[in-house]
Amino acid sequence: MKTKAVRIYGKEDLRLEEFDLPPMKENEILARVVSDSICMSTYKAAKQGADHKRVPDDVHEHPTMIGHEFSGVILSVGTKWQDRYRPGQKFSIQPALNYKGSLDAPGYSYRYIGGDATYVLIPNEVMEMNCLLPYNGEGFFPASLSEPMSCVIGAFHASYHTRPGSYDHLMGIKKGGNLAILAGAGPMGLAAINYAIFSDRTPRLLVVTDIDKDRLERASRLYSPETATRYGVELHYVNTAAIDDPVVYLKDLSGGEGYHDVFVFAPVAAVIEQGDSLLARDGCLNFFAGPTSPDFKAPLNFYNVHYASTHITGTSGGNNEDMIEALELFARGLDPSGLVTHIGGLDAVINTTLNLPHIPGGKKLIYTHLSLPLTAIDDFEEKGENDPLFARLAVITKENHGLWSVEAEQYLLEHGNKIDEE
Repeated sequence: MKTKAVRIYGKEDLRLEEFDLPPMKENEILARVVSDSICMSTYKAAKQGADHKRVPDDVHEHPTMIGHEFSGVILSVGTKWQDRYRPGQKFSIQPALNYKGSLDAPGYSYRYIGGDATYVLIPNEVMEMNCLLPYNGEGFFPASLSEPMSCVIGAFHASYHTRPGSYDHLMGIKKGGNLAILAGAGPMGLAAINYAIFSDRTPRLLVVTDIDKDRLERASRLYSPETATRYGVELHYVNTAAIDDPVVYLKDLSGGEGYHDVFVFAPVAAVIEQGDSLLARDGCLNFFAGPTSPDFKAPLNFYNVHYASTHITGTSGGNNEDMIEALELFARGLDPSGLVTHIGGLDAVINTTLNLPHIPGGKKLIYTHLSLPLTAIDDFEEKGENDPLFARLAVITKENHGLWSVEAEQYLLEHGNKIDEE
């Protein structure tokens, strides 16, 4: 079977190509990709090429498919897996396989599986590690967003506290505690806000900071303080760029106690130092943002480490349980649509990936069987003046409070310019 896919050959060398997939083996699964959400981690892989830990050294000779936040439909199942999977099932994939201790992952390391493709061969190890996850909810884009949401869920579970007089670690953010999300109005920060409000372990106080006024305003529209109050959470959005002493201001919001959990969503030393200064006794600083430099460092207060039991943790991605939790939350109605600000087709992947840090907004959602320039949802109405597709999408999204939706996705998939029919 032929597939079209974006493959990486080296640093900033991405190519959209059509080629044949090899015949499916008895321990593999053939699948049709429908949607992929472009991740900053893919940008880092594109910038670093073979220097990236998950990208093979011989990628210049044996290119791999990019994209790891994807969903689709199973087409054919090898005999080994026919008791667990069936054609027609919708799926998502946990890319962090951890297969025999390897860092290899779909979207980085494999020649025939990645999210920015029309068709893929799912290798045996994905099923061996239980990383091919059925999705029973509506649409496809929520399943694509389950991977980034799993990263957030994993971070919340990885934070920890101690029991007085004991060396036991109590895993997870402190229920009913004070939680600060610093630099938190970007796409992953929005996912964290969403989860913090609607999960089973909610804080009493949630403070979200950023220095971008527009991003903070959008976050407050999507997840308003009024909505948070209904779930027992006191929510504040703070533009720290407009405050002379953010640490003093944020500590005052906590009643002087500080924060039991602080998440840092930007690889900026000053933000880490700020988060360290906000920790309450036994506070946990969770460094969520992944830096591009292996020499990235930031100062920490080790006096407080010793006398106030403050500590630090960090995660890179979620595990299977986190992703299953995300899929279950979406199937039960947790709406991740607020994360999506742009849509595009397979031909928009290369430019979007290489310029991702410079494109404002949240998640860029790719529909791999369509030809479509990357387009912001906010621009649908203007585009619709000359394009009936966007005219209708503008109406659908406006009826959904300006957000992407399963209805919008269905309309796009039915009426978009399909590359398979070119």
